[in-house]
Amino acid sequence: AGGLIHNVQGFGMGCPTRSYSAIMAAELHPRSGKLIGLSNSNRTAQRNQPVQEFNHGLVLSREPLRDRDVFTVRIDKKVNSWSGSIEIGVTALDPAALDFPSSATGLKGGSWIVSGCSVLKDGRSVLEEYGRDLDQLGEGDRVGIQRNGRGELHLWVNGQDCGAAASGLPSRLWAVVDLYGKCTQVTVVSCEPPPDTEDQEEDEEEREEEVVLPSPAALTTEFPNNFDFSLDSVLSLIFLWVKQSFAGGTAGTGGMTTNDALLFHEKCGTLIKLSNNNKTAERRRPLDEFNNGVVMTNRPLRHNEMFEIRIDKLVDKWSGSIEIGVTTHNPNNLDYPATMTNLRSGTIMMSGCGILTNGKGTRREYCEFSLDELQEGDHIGLMRKASGALHFYINGIDQGVAANQTPGVVYGVVDLYGMAVKVTIVHNHNHSDRLRRNNAIMRALSPDVGRPRPALSLTPDPEAPDRLLFHPNCGQKAAIIGDGRTALRPHATDDFNHGVVLSNRPLHSNEVFQVRIDKMVDKWAGSIEIGVTTHNPAYLQLPSTMTNLRSGTWMMTGNGVMHNGTTILDEYGHNLDRLKAGDTVGVVRKDDGSLHFFVNGVPQGPAAWNVPPSVYAVVDLYGQAAQATIMDDMADLPPLPDDNSEGPTAMSPGSPCSITGASAASDLRFHQLHGTNAVITNGGRTALRQNCRSEFNDAIVISNRCLRDGELFEIVIQKMVDRWSGSIEAGVTAIRPEELEFPNTMTDIDYDTWMLSGTAIMQDGNTMRNNYGCDLDSLSTGSRIGMMRTASGDLHYYINGVDQGVACTGLPPEVYAVIDLYGQCVQVSITSSSGPLDNSLCTSNITEKSFPIHSPVAGVAHRLHNKHGKNVVLLGDGCQAVRVGGYAHGIVFSAKELKTDELFEVKINEVDEQWSGSLRIGLTTLQPPDLPSCPLSGLSPSLTQLRSKVTWLLAGSEVRRNGVLQRQNYGCSLDRLTVGNRVGVKRCSDDTMHIFIDGEDMGPAATAVAKNVYAVLDLYGKVTAVSIVSSTLVEDTESVKAPSLSSDSCSEGEDDSTPVTLTLTGPTLVPMAMAFLENHGKNIQLSNQNLTAARVSSYNQGLLVTAQPLPRQQLFQVCIDRLNSSWTSSLSLGVIGHSPDRLNFPSTACCLKRSVWLLQRDSVFHNSLKICENYGPNLDTCPEGTVLGLLVDANGCLHLHVNGMDQGVAAQDIPTPCYPLIDLYGQCEQVCIAPNTSGDVRCQGDMEKADMVDGIKESVCWTPPPAVNPNKTCEYQALCSRFKDLLTLPDGYFNEDAKYNLCYCESCHKLRGDEAYYKRGEPPRDYALPFGWCRFALRIKPHCEVSNTFKKWHIAYHGTSVGSLRRTLDHSQLLPGQFSLLLCYHGSYGEPEENSAPEREIPCVRLSPTMRYSGLEVFAPKVQFRDPRSLRCHHAQVGFQVCVRPGSYKVGPQSLGISEPLDPRFSNTEIEWITKEKGGTLLYGLLIRVE
Repeated sequence: AGGLIHNVQGFGMGCPTRSYSAIMAAELHPRSGKLIGLSNSNRTAQRNQPVQEFNHGLVLSREPLRDRDVFTVRIDKKVNSWSGSIEIGVTALDPAALDFPSSATGLKGGSWIVSGCSVLKDGRSVLEEYGRDLDQLGEGDRVGIQRNGRGELHLWVNGQDCGAAASGLPSRLWAVVDLYGKCTQVTVVSCEPPPDTEDQEEDEEEREEEVVLPSPAALTTEFPNNFDFSLDSVLSLIFLWVKQSFAGGTAGTGGMTTNDALLFHEKCGTLIKLSNNNKTAERRRPLDEFNNGVVMTNRPLRHNEMFEIRIDKLVDKWSGSIEIGVTTHNPNNLDYPATMTNLRSGTIMMSGCGILTNGKGTRREYCEFSLDELQEGDHIGLMRKASGALHFYINGIDQGVAANQTPGVVYGVVDLYGMAVKVTIVHNHNHSDRLRRNNAIMRALSPDVGRPRPALSLTPDPEAPDRLLFHPNCGQKAAIIGDGRTALRPHATDDFNHGVVLSNRPLHSNEVFQVRIDKMVDKWAGSIEIGVTTHNPAYLQLPSTMTNLRSGTWMMTGNGVMHNGTTILDEYGHNLDRLKAGDTVGVVRKDDGSLHFFVNGVPQGPAAWNVPPSVYAVVDLYGQAAQATIMDDMADLPPLPDDNSEGPTAMSPGSPCSITGASAASDLRFHQLHGTNAVITNGGRTALRQNCRSEFNDAIVISNRCLRDGELFEIVIQKMVDRWSGSIEAGVTAIRPEELEFPNTMTDIDYDTWMLSGTAIMQDGNTMRNNYGCDLDSLSTGSRIGMMRTASGDLHYYINGVDQGVACTGLPPEVYAVIDLYGQCVQVSITSSSGPLDNSLCTSNITEKSFPIHSPVAGVAHRLHNKHGKNVVLLGDGCQAVRVGGYAHGIVFSAKELKTDELFEVKINEVDEQWSGSLRIGLTTLQPPDLPSCPLSGLSPSLTQLRSKVTWLLAGSEVRRNGVLQRQNYGCSLDRLTVGNRVGVKRCSDDTMHIFIDGEDMGPAATAVAKNVYAVLDLYGKVTAVSIVSSTLVEDTESVKAPSLSSDSCSEGEDDSTPVTLTLTGPTLVPMAMAFLENHGKNIQLSNQNLTAARVSSYNQGLLVTAQPLPRQQLFQVCIDRLNSSWTSSLSLGVIGHSPDRLNFPSTACCLKRSVWLLQRDSVFHNSLKICENYGPNLDTCPEGTVLGLLVDANGCLHLHVNGMDQGVAAQDIPTPCYPLIDLYGQCEQVCIAPNTSGDVRCQGDMEKADMVDGIKESVCWTPPPAVNPNKTCEYQALCSRFKDLLTLPDGYFNEDAKYNLCYCESCHKLRGDEAYYKRGEPPRDYALPFGWCRFALRIKPHCEVSNTFKKWHIAYHGTSVGSLRRTLDHSQLLPGQFSLLLCYHGSYGEPEENSAPEREIPCVRLSPTMRYSGLEVFAPKVQFRDPRSLRCHHAQVGFQVCVRPGSYKVGPQSLGISEPLDPRFSNTEIEWITKEKGGTLLYGLLIRVE
């Protein structure tokens, strides 16, 4: 007793007067979380944007706590939007130097936090059930934290001590308060020891305990009967427990607090199956039955207690959906009805957007949300207030009072009706439930942007005069509802247009107008369009579609931008036609007059300039778009800055296995079946979550096969977003992918599944173990996660190659790896370390499929050029390169141009790990001999910046052309290379660049690579030394090459008379006969033994596939027979990777989303997602007679052939078997299968195009046959032809054969497969094709035949004025002395001739090998004309393509003072040719360009 009194005296006499330091501790530190605002002399803290953000609300005490001081705060304000509430604790981290995490549970380094009713140390739970549940505290409640003199942590709630929460705390600690979730404002009220009255109560209690708990010695002497003591002790302890429970429960709740959680009652509807400890309810046979799915809570609801559920699964079959409410009926005594609305007593239910009382409607429009429109992951809750008012909550938003006089004893009830199949009760104290609920609320509030925003009310005043709404004057088929916030086409399945709606007022500058797409229909083509207009909606006669308006209008449609009905940008941003319900689009006019569009909150960049200030927002509910709602919470939001945080992220270095292991790798991939929001790319190696800022779950991916014993499945996190709570989850499952119904998250699965979530090991959705050796939520970009099942059935996790120990045991033998791309984790890729583990993850390069290292072939070893970067030193007679300083300026070139199929390969000799980045390799048209002498201080510091000539390179795993990203995730990342690895580059005969790693061909990296290229390497970052291991001899492959076309302009050393022979080795392949399958789109009609297909109705439903799979290396070709110009767009084609026998054909090919590779326009799509742009010609421009072919090569790469011309690799990893797929869409109404002849397969590289002149010689240059010539169908060429007619030039000047007239618009030159540059003449000299111009062939005089002029003369261009055309044509050549803007006078270039008169200067003519110079307006002035067909005004320029005799001109620099390079192939110092010789030029073609 004396010792007890001593302790009480010490407690009560702590501090009679407060010191200065103690007073300071009662304030908050000025440094705090990024959303915190401090006031009231740093005693009050509030979280900004409380309804948009739930975290970043951390505050700490200004000074460390003194022992026994209780740092107490009062809860001032709460919101009902979020899960979770105030969190409080202590930390040893000094706030002056703290990098504040998003929440208190993220504090490490000695931090103890009380969250809900749990205690966490450094983010890991150490006590699950402790004291009062902080989430249940209300406004006005007080909560404090204390470290007592014994180093124990105590929580105080409303003056009551909740007991010891932790022990062993250090002495120097700061108080921590987290304004999390519901808690939005607190005020510090005190920081002092508890009052003396509590000491007296504690004294009495401890003395009572002293009486009933005697010492062991007293037990022996005074109580010989131990039973009597034990009974008294137990009774006394029970008394104390009851007393403390009531004392702790009275404050704030008015009754005793218990921890019996809300669950579903075991008695339920006949079709209900309960799981997850009765937290989850699911309706059986959801596709056959729609009712008998009623479930109720296991106990009555308490006053002010939230009953909340999460929708886990919906089916798109029935009408109606989930219903929720309360009932007075006890589930034990209730005979459950088929649906709860059949119950005629004691029941209040929310159904749709109305309230039903006892089965009858009492409020038809209770709230703006309809339960029928909620999606998976959304949350629905209800609460009976102490006043008897019943409130419903949708995604945390209070919908207001639904009923006023709710009975006192009610049970929660849920009816899984119609579309609703599965729900789970959400417990706020459950960490996982809390994260998922807050993510769902954030998605509902702002599905587009995860950035901080100004605080805005969720329910803005509808009477506010400046509020953005839709104007009541709208299109004929449109309607405005929801107080002007929502626009819809009520009969969207009957009409596709007349859905134009405008804003009710002009937009302010920098005001974002944003709408969410609410409903879509699948019947039509096209979708929502958005923009601005100067027209006032009150006076505007609305058109059927806004793009028909010819004044004052800017619209984004598809992925282009139109101004007054004319396209001004073709490839602008994300294609609006690809959006779905829930996506958002927006528009803003900035202060500078520029117009910007947003898609799902992502800025698409400037779309137009000089837009006037008073413009109205416009939405066109066109085609598939049926309903849209204005996003109120985005009003007056400043335009979002460019966000590069979500750009491509290279795979992290440091894999424990060597890169050879990567190539060997295993066959582990992601399975083609996956969650709704997941996308599989990169040949099954990469998985990502699409719409990552508007979706946080439904992105589960699974391995393509079971893991073998001891096999590691490892992924690297490549991309994350700082938006959601929670992150990646990883584990294994025994469920086959084909049998798995992918849930929202993998922890929803209640059988045969083991997952790691955060630090918790979960089996079948239940936590088996907390505080496992790693925390997945703390991982960042570049981290690696591996899983392995041992032979004994143990599951191990590996983090960055380090074994974290046994996670669980007893796994079945066949399990699949599972990754859940949840929350912040957006993209992962399978690493090269995946596969069998050997020697404890050593760096051995011996794996199952290691490629042998061949010694260099015999011959002369390659050498490096003596022109190189300034930090490079060459050794070993040019066979070795060493970077001697810095991390850059390490560019080296091959000594000579690479021959076709010649491999240039180096081995890495030294690395320096202090640098990031690695070796880069590629091909370049830059000629090293033309560079100045070393050291090359003017050479770019890194290869990605080398842009003076065309350069193709691989950096990391990204392929770039002149620094512009062309492709991601190509092969193995070069950043993983180390000493001993070999890297090579090859230019193949099909004009593709291939990269080799340790002898393995990584496949085509780039297409359309020029012929005259050098190998180029960049000793960048950690790679400091390489040596050459290849030689100049290549294997003789001539015997298996296809013959090239004969040419009378062979390169030097070739004999024209040498006959061309073709020798094939191996057996002759017999092409398989192909025909169309009888199963096809409903508008298709087959004929001609299924070799011809025609679309007989409408513009879509024209899908067809072949009956036979496409063999490897066989070309399948179709010919376009008939086009109908009444429609837009045209055919698409590709391959499908599964049997089409039972395929249910959609309306268009772009709706196919399983194992489909599609070529559409000039892009490549995989499973409806664009993977490549600017590939081949635009298929929409292919005329009748065009022959299109598909070929899958031996490496599984898909090629497109256009009129026999291979366009290069379109896609990789095409499965076997695959079936050709054709979509007769829009203009294309009929195709037929073209016969397959032996000459059909012809590579582009076999045509020796370097020896061709574009269209000058039929025997050399490929020219479309008359039936295929695009002259009659190219609108641009037709426009240029009409301008030529306006010039009234005599027809006798022009070639009568129209096939020599060539259009060089983007579509036409891609259709022909033109390269950008060719060589011509003796000696050969480069010239550029006049892309963007149209050439009309001129008549050639008989004395100028092919053998003399075309073969030996050079090609050049001459810009001129329209007024000079006739005189130039009259003389058939460019004459010195004639009037031309391209004339210069002798004296400025060169020396005067000996016989020239002193008083007279001789005029000269300027030429150029590129129209990028000769076509400048100073040389070719623009003239305006009116098109006689369209009556629209255009600007036009003219020029000539000429043949110029070698030696008759001098090469000089440009004379306009331009510093920027005009053409990547030609230096500004050699871009101008000057001639003064009569007869030195010959006109070949008239060039016209029209804007």
